[in-house]
Amino acid sequence: MGYIVAAISLRLAARLMDALPTVRLDLPLAGMTCAACAARIEKSLNKMPGVAANVNFAAESAQVTLQPNLSSSSAVVEAIRRTGYSVPEQVAEFQIYGMTCVACSTRIEKALSKLEGVKASVNFASETARVHYVPGIATPELLLSTIRKSGYEANERIEANAEEEKARRNAAYRSELKLLWLSIALSLPLLAEMFSMFGQGHTELLPRALQLALATPVQFWIGRRFYVGGYKALRGGGANMDVLVALGTSTAYGLSAIVTLMGLHHQHVYFEASAVIITLVLLGKLLEAKAKLGTSAAIEALVRLQPKTARVERDGAVLEVPVASMQVGDIYLVRPGENIPVDGQVSSGESSIDESMLTGESLPVAKRPGDKVYAGTLNQQGLLRCQAEGVGAATMLAGIIRLVREAQGTKAPIQRLADRVAGVFVPVVVAISALTFALWWGIGGELAPALVNAVAVLVIACPCALGLATPTAIMVGTGRGAQVGVLVKNAVALEQAEKIRTLIVDKTGTLTEGKPVVTEVLSAEGFSERDLLTVAASLESGSAHPLAHAVIEYAKALELALIPLRDFHSVTGKGVQAVLDVSSLQLPALGGEQTLLLGAPEFLMESGLSIASAAIAPLVAQGKTVIAVGGAGRILGYLAIADKLRDSSRAAVSKLKAMGIDVVMLTGDNAATAKAIADAVGVDSYRAQVLPGEKAAAVAEFKAQGHIVGMVGDGVNDAPALAAADVSFAIGAGSDVALEAADIALMRSDLNSVADAISLSRATLAKIRQNLFFAFIYNVLGIPLAAAGMLNPVIAGAAMALSSVSVVSNSLLLRRWRRG
Repeated sequence: MGYIVAAISLRLAARLMDALPTVRLDLPLAGMTCAACAARIEKSLNKMPGVAANVNFAAESAQVTLQPNLSSSSAVVEAIRRTGYSVPEQVAEFQIYGMTCVACSTRIEKALSKLEGVKASVNFASETARVHYVPGIATPELLLSTIRKSGYEANERIEANAEEEKARRNAAYRSELKLLWLSIALSLPLLAEMFSMFGQGHTELLPRALQLALATPVQFWIGRRFYVGGYKALRGGGANMDVLVALGTSTAYGLSAIVTLMGLHHQHVYFEASAVIITLVLLGKLLEAKAKLGTSAAIEALVRLQPKTARVERDGAVLEVPVASMQVGDIYLVRPGENIPVDGQVSSGESSIDESMLTGESLPVAKRPGDKVYAGTLNQQGLLRCQAEGVGAATMLAGIIRLVREAQGTKAPIQRLADRVAGVFVPVVVAISALTFALWWGIGGELAPALVNAVAVLVIACPCALGLATPTAIMVGTGRGAQVGVLVKNAVALEQAEKIRTLIVDKTGTLTEGKPVVTEVLSAEGFSERDLLTVAASLESGSAHPLAHAVIEYAKALELALIPLRDFHSVTGKGVQAVLDVSSLQLPALGGEQTLLLGAPEFLMESGLSIASAAIAPLVAQGKTVIAVGGAGRILGYLAIADKLRDSSRAAVSKLKAMGIDVVMLTGDNAATAKAIADAVGVDSYRAQVLPGEKAAAVAEFKAQGHIVGMVGDGVNDAPALAAADVSFAIGAGSDVALEAADIALMRSDLNSVADAISLSRATLAKIRQNLFFAFIYNVLGIPLAAAGMLNPVIAGAAMALSSVSVVSNSLLLRRWRRG
């Protein structure tokens, strides 16, 4: 009997589980290398309660069915990550319509961030939302729906419709401008009525019926946007500036309308207050919109650099085709005075190219066959025939625009306080207004002053200035940086850069040109220079080190034939060894196959070889890197390699030190070479014989001392150290890995760009602090003055209208920033 009951219970439980609602997820996966990886993920997921998973290695995806009461989507993603794999995030950008103040952007951001697998940042200044989401958990359609449920309209932002968006904004601006002129025409007679009240006799110039007729269209037609915006905000569970304006003006208009319609001639009317406030707020919004367009002027200037058409060779003829239709491999012609349409390589022709719009470097760059050219740069002299290598979104110009837009969509930590205040601003102001009304009416016993002062409190309060203080400065600052070759990837880096007190620089490619060349060849007695170079170049042929490239290039110039090698072994930061057949060379006491070594003198000493320190000491004192070659118990000779210092390095170090920044040099060279280079560029602190893997540890050591540490590098082996620094800079001529790891990419291969980036950061943060001070002090002083009855509602409305305009205008002054 017990068995039957248990069986029935299990069947009922199974049916009950089947009846529960389930969620299906289709998650993309990254990091799988074989079927065993897929099995491992599947096993891990199926252990979770209420989860059934099927992982497809070929499709690199996981189909997951889960019961929400037992497991969540986020828990599934976390389980995949704990297993050692990842669910790659995607990014969507949306253009949002209808935001009127920072409270709107805060509410949308909260609504989006409540969704599982979603992290959102909404920029009020640019009216955009940048959303990171996990595909399969969230979709662009869900994100759009969430924005619309919050009371706003939105479209997914695509590069192709940028021109349409600009045209829409211009059309909306013209429409609002017409309404403003109409509002001014209707409000001016009422404004004259207000001034007449201050004269003798306090007589009314206009009949109250006419005042009602003038104020009504302003209140309900021209001011409709405030009612609509306020309703959407309240429906979405929040409040914004529209609520304050609608509440304040409706109070003044409503009381005046009742007094007029009921014929209460002994009571004052305030039609002029409601109409003029709406007019002034509308004026402020239009001025603000115009000023905000200026914050993205740098991006628009970059967009305009790329021509719309290009002259392309097709079937033996030169045709003018849209740049958007070009493909990799197309041959195109660029005449003098024309902009390069896409990234490419010069096939024939010579000219000078103005690349200042990308790098900030004013001097033109000579171009010959084999050289790279970039979209948007200006051909100055000759006719160039080029082959397309990067088109559409793959050009450097498109990458810069994308990078700057992404940075403008991020938030600086300094903005957090403003966001917190904005979240409670409107309810607090409404409460202060209600308290003002109650106190004035309760103490004075008169309705008119109580109403006027309560309206003044509502109208003067402005959350917009708080919301615009930081993002407008970030937008102008990052845009200005792009114009001078300083690409800031996020607002956090821009804020942190001004605090840098220790800057660590990797010697090679940063202080030096990163193009080492062989300067001296010292062969041991009995060995010729040619044989020594043949052995050295043959050993270096298995290495990717920049010094190896210098040796091989020197051997090529002498037309030396390299010897095949085997059993090649590289010791990072020290040297290489391999087996070579040297029977073809005239090497005394050495023949057949030999195990030979090349590298730092210390590396060969560890193998028991004796180094002639006196012979190489003069080379080391000149700051040159010396490598030794040896084997079979003998030294074959030495090569001196020099990496020329950049002409600007000493001046750049001096500039950084004048800015209060300690410059520390890291190098793999020995102490004597490091000291010579440090003295040449004016660096007071340096670390010698630092292996590539030790750079990140050096950064961590300085951070442990409580310093904000910056790191400058250009190579693949700099990436860990760049990631470890508080702020990282990648020199423009550096590797893709370094550029990817860095917070700030410098298009010019010049340490002065680091000083420019820090200077720009300081200027931007100064503007942000000025903006925040003004926004806070405006509200801190304005609201109490209005509550105390010291501000007329019309004056309060004018002050509110101008507050946000002044903040944006102050940010626009950053466009005057110049490189030092």
